[in-house]
Amino acid sequence: MLKIVKAANFVNKTAEVGTATLEVESAVSEILKTVRENGDEALFRYTQKFDGVELEELKVPIWRIKKAVDSIDSELLDIIKSAAKNITVFHKRQINRGFETSPEDGIILGQRVLPLESAGIYVPGGTASYPSSVLMNAIPAKLAGVKKIVMVTPPGEGERFDTVLATAAIAGVDEIYTVGGAQAIAALAYGTESVPKVDKITGPGNIFVATAKKQISSTVAIDMIAGPSEICVIADETARPAYVAADLLSQAEHDKNASSILVTTSEKLAEAVNAELELQLDILPRRDIAKVSLENNGIIVLVDSIEQACDISNEIAPEHLEIAVDSPFELLPLIRHAGSVFLGHFTCESLGDYYGGTNHVLPTSGTARFSSPLGVEDFVKRSQYIYYDKDSMKKAADKVAAFAYSEDLAAHARAAEMRG
Repeated sequence: MLKIVKAANFVNKTAEVGTATLEVESAVSEILKTVRENGDEALFRYTQKFDGVELEELKVPIWRIKKAVDSIDSELLDIIKSAAKNITVFHKRQINRGFETSPEDGIILGQRVLPLESAGIYVPGGTASYPSSVLMNAIPAKLAGVKKIVMVTPPGEGERFDTVLATAAIAGVDEIYTVGGAQAIAALAYGTESVPKVDKITGPGNIFVATAKKQISSTVAIDMIAGPSEICVIADETARPAYVAADLLSQAEHDKNASSILVTTSEKLAEAVNAELELQLDILPRRDIAKVSLENNGIIVLVDSIEQACDISNEIAPEHLEIAVDSPFELLPLIRHAGSVFLGHFTCESLGDYYGGTNHVLPTSGTARFSSPLGVEDFVKRSQYIYYDKDSMKKAADKVAAFAYSEDLAAHARAAEMRG
């Protein structure tokens, strides 16, 4: 099933983030321009064109949201509420209130951590709608203190759509609009008669959504440009082949471009995992997608030591990293680049996707080398302040002036000298 290679022959083929053809770039640019110029009228027109739905209004009324909450399965509703609680508990630890320090009498330095005024969450529609993503985006924003959380999602009906609306209510979303695609990103970036302009846009989407986020990123903040989903599993002879195969498939079923990589010290495990992949793939509802993903982007890398496995994982900098060994915490210090790390034989990646509490909005395509999972920090900004009393400023004035003169900025120098 998966090609097995020695470490010396492994070539990291990380997918490029946000890759779009010139045709897509041009189409998205035209959509953004049209929405910016025509507002709601463009949103109604694009919704009819791309979704086949003729809307009377864009905003989802309160009664419709309440109906969704009342209509979904009570057991599922309880699970969503429990997941929201777990996500809240984890993300509360990320809250930073800032600091104030006084290095000496008469001097005060401080940093304030302030919430963004507004945030927009994009939630895909149809078969790709993920209520879990609503929780992962809205809860950190709520904990950060964002005053207005706006959600956009393509128009829909039925149980899946109701679940998305109900989850938004649980997560504390303030307003929901039924518009999707690049036009929804444009609405959040520029504002229309109905949809408010926001300060930051987060959430997953197809190549048109990703390209739109990229193109408006100088107008409003965005979370990231996400590439195809990916998983790397570090495993030794203690790993369970069935577990490892299931976890590799959990990413492969996402997308034909998703990647699934096993790095192991055990050739016996490698062969057993391949056998399990054949068995499990045969009964997988999305087997056609997963099969192409595994064939095109899956690989098993044999290494001489578990430390070498960690080195290869760091080179990949995967979105999801599983460490399937008996003592995973011993390896954690060796991991420098990974979006989210899943430790031990019983911690599956899907636990983090839905329920465990950590965020599932993660850096892909090797960007875990320099970026982080979505969290409370993404919905705040920092502002600093400084105070010197008269005597403190008098002592510092000559030094400030000398530094300013060294840069040929005389007015800067004089502002200090006048207080010296």
